[in-house]
Amino acid sequence: MPRFLPTLPHLLSSPGRPFIQRDLGTLQFNERVLAEARTSSNPLLERLKFLAITSSNLDEFFMIRYASLDRSIRGQKNRRAARHLLRTRDALLEMVTAFAAKQAETFDLLAGALDAKGLRLIRRAGANTPEFLQGRDLFHREILPHLPPPEPFRPSRLGGLENLKSALVFPSGLWVAVSRRLAPVHLHEGEDGVVRVFFLDDLLLTHAAEAFRLKDGPTLLRLTRDGDIPVELSEEDPSAVPDIIRSGVGSRDRGRPVRLQYEGETPRDLLDHCVAALRLSPRQVHPAPGSLFLSGLWSVLGRLPERLRQDPDLSLPVPTPFLLTSLASPERIFAELKNRDILLHHPYESFEGYVNFIRAAAADPRVTSIQQTVYRMDALSPVVAALKAAARAGKKVRVVIELRARFDEMNNLRLAEELRREKVDVAFGLNRLKVHAKIALVTRREEDGERLYSHLSTGNYNAATARAYEDLAVLSARPELGEDARLFFDALHRGETPAGFKTLVPAPARLHRLMLQLIENETAAARAGRPAALFAKVNALVDEGLIESLYRASQAGVKIDLMVRGACSLIPGVKGLSDNIRVRSIVDRYLEHSRIYYFGHADRLYLSSADWMPRNFFSRLEIAFPVLDDRLRRFLREVVIPTYLADTVKARELTPQGTWRKRPSGPNGVRAQFFFEDMARRGYHGTPLQWNPAGAST
Repeated sequence: MPRFLPTLPHLLSSPGRPFIQRDLGTLQFNERVLAEARTSSNPLLERLKFLAITSSNLDEFFMIRYASLDRSIRGQKNRRAARHLLRTRDALLEMVTAFAAKQAETFDLLAGALDAKGLRLIRRAGANTPEFLQGRDLFHREILPHLPPPEPFRPSRLGGLENLKSALVFPSGLWVAVSRRLAPVHLHEGEDGVVRVFFLDDLLLTHAAEAFRLKDGPTLLRLTRDGDIPVELSEEDPSAVPDIIRSGVGSRDRGRPVRLQYEGETPRDLLDHCVAALRLSPRQVHPAPGSLFLSGLWSVLGRLPERLRQDPDLSLPVPTPFLLTSLASPERIFAELKNRDILLHHPYESFEGYVNFIRAAAADPRVTSIQQTVYRMDALSPVVAALKAAARAGKKVRVVIELRARFDEMNNLRLAEELRREKVDVAFGLNRLKVHAKIALVTRREEDGERLYSHLSTGNYNAATARAYEDLAVLSARPELGEDARLFFDALHRGETPAGFKTLVPAPARLHRLMLQLIENETAAARAGRPAALFAKVNALVDEGLIESLYRASQAGVKIDLMVRGACSLIPGVKGLSDNIRVRSIVDRYLEHSRIYYFGHADRLYLSSADWMPRNFFSRLEIAFPVLDDRLRRFLREVVIPTYLADTVKARELTPQGTWRKRPSGPNGVRAQFFFEDMARRGYHGTPLQWNPAGAST
């Protein structure tokens, strides 16, 4: 066994190979999120938000990653490989069990601290207390009318329970399936000024027996199923695509069971019968971590009274995003872009800048067409309104909607139907590849001929998530970007894979090959004694071919810094293998989402929609785009990248043993996200961008 991960050999991707199993990395990311929920210096509502995120993350882990591992085990013919996968599975389930216990402990810690601030998380209110009476009234008014009558229960009936659906099982042998449409959390502000948070599971367990005239309290069960449903689009019959999507989404509720959670008084024999009926391992059965509906706490945060949301002990202040005057005034946008490229760093800069770009295009009589991709978009997006307005004005509007964006399939299908009603030309991408590239193109007639204005981004065209996700984008009138963007859209609307780019770098055609080539160039420079360095910021790093290339670069002396938010299969700091590689991860107020690739010797910098994962390189249509403007490249190279590397407050570092540790931080520690907020607030004064502070719009 090589000298890495000595305590976790079963969590290598395969025996003896220097790659951390990616599912370990996924769970470790969730542990870093939970650590923020337990960090006392964070305001309490921020901590509550992080706790809610851990719950939804764990649901997705079982639906996608655990389900995939389970399929691999069942399909593995090699006995040695199968044993390794079984050990990996058992180790991951042990981690989940310990994690759930820590979630429950964190819930109790936060409940006590929030109660002192006038926000009470109600759990098992005593009979005839004000909370009990309020909860009973709420149950009879909001929940009971939506519950079916109890029916005789047999464990086999759980086989018909849909994904993430719950059911009450009573000792008398009856059960009640609980609709997923019921709100997971309810708020009630009393005359005493205390805001009470009632959880659906608590209301069911406390009041259902009485409501159904049953003697003993029930057990609440919740089933998780395999949610990774492959959907093949029909190239022969595009009209069949909506039905294919609906059928695929429906099959998610019939996927193989992968987890059973329980809450309330739960007899051992009930669980044993359920495990047998669902063909689960006992390790796949877990008690609720405080509540089965922790993720519902998300919905609470935006509905709290203003006095609580403004309390500095509860919330961080909400900054006003920076907005250039030229982007605040639609009539100035095109003139500005003819003079220079514009970099947008969300959420520190307002997403309104992009919205105004599309609005300006919709209203400008010289604009002849607007084209853009959609992967995830909020239902009430102002971008959608602008696209509709452009179509009504007679412009050619073409939108490529990826219907297979996981868990957003039905949202995207509804959006496609809505846009088609407005005469927008909607394409659904390619059968073979998910369209994950984030790109928009505006064509405008001008005095000197046709000009192309492009927007290239690392993140979704989603105004809601743009306030919570960190992303980078470039607006540009450079013809080399615009011509490639036009090739991209023309190919997709013909149902073909885009090709022939001169500037943009697509996956699967070129991106993986180019990354390997650029890493090799840095390696060759280091071997020749020249300075060589590499920086990459991605959400996940699990492509083993790329990791092997990084190991070789490290051995040649290339200084490599990696910011990896989530799963990382690379093992840094191993003598003779990865001495020159550092891996860090930042979990903070905003979800780090941008992808940056910088190759120091070549001085080449790319932004991209693609993580360093096989699926992004080979199974998705992605775009990496070079930053061509010298000012923007200097800003990213001299300000953004060093700021991320300097973070000592929220950054954690991956050790050669495969664990994550906090970086040492003194009283003057750097917090990258706060630094970016402050820089935007000052209008980027003193940076290579040299924005005029007077040019900001607030």
